[in-house]
Amino acid sequence: MTAATGLRMYSKAQARDNQYQLVERYAPLVKRIAYHLLGRLPASVQVEDLIQAGMIGLLEAAKKYDSSKGASFETFAGIRIRGAMLDEVRKGDWAPRSVHRNSRMVSDAIRKVEARTGRDAKDQEVAAELNLSLEEYYGILGDTLGSRLFSFDDLMQEGEHGGLAEDAEHSHSPAQELEEQRFQAALAEAIANLPEREKLVLSLYYDEELNLKEIGEVLGVSESRVSQLHSQCAARLRARLGEWRAR
Repeated sequence: MTAATGLRMYSKAQARDNQYQLVERYAPLVKRIAYHLLGRLPASVQVEDLIQAGMIGLLEAAKKYDSSKGASFETFAGIRIRGAMLDEVRKGDWAPRSVHRNSRMVSDAIRKVEARTGRDAKDQEVAAELNLSLEEYYGILGDTLGSRLFSFDDLMQEGEHGGLAEDAEHSHSPAQELEEQRFQAALAEAIANLPEREKLVLSLYYDEELNLKEIGEVLGVSESRVSQLHSQCAARLRARLGEWRAR
């Protein structure tokens, strides 16, 4: 065996040891992310399935992590773990077609109202655009809650807007990276221009990590009303980002 071959074998063994250490150290991160996501997903989703998928994501992260890129391993691994878990949920295809159809319908109605009025669409206006009573409209928002929570997470992390915001490892060209930057700027602007109450719901849910019941206590409304606000917020963001894509 030549010295060069021995060096390559040693380097590979060292890399495997480093990967093992990373996996062992950050295994609790998988469990933490799994339980955090579980509260936002349908009851049919089992935490054991999320953890199993997350461990696969952690292993992939350990193999592909490059410290020279600037991101910490925990940040890089968190994205990979979360993505692996959401991919596992997608495989189950738990959302009925009617949920996706109604969700698109609400976003389209919000887009039309806001284009016509030049301001935030109100609940009553969206319901009227859909030829529904306010109670029926709220029923649709309630039905799409799980889907919208999942899709909003995707919007922030996984690029459901059509592939513009991909993981750094998938951005192979300066043009793709520029599109990702533009999308992130458009998303930030869309969030900044949300109605104050919806913006607060997002902040409490995603930044402060409060659950729906806790947010309801902060706002002085029912848990179901928080659900409606979140679903409507996600639909509004999709409507506005749809306009951005069209431009």
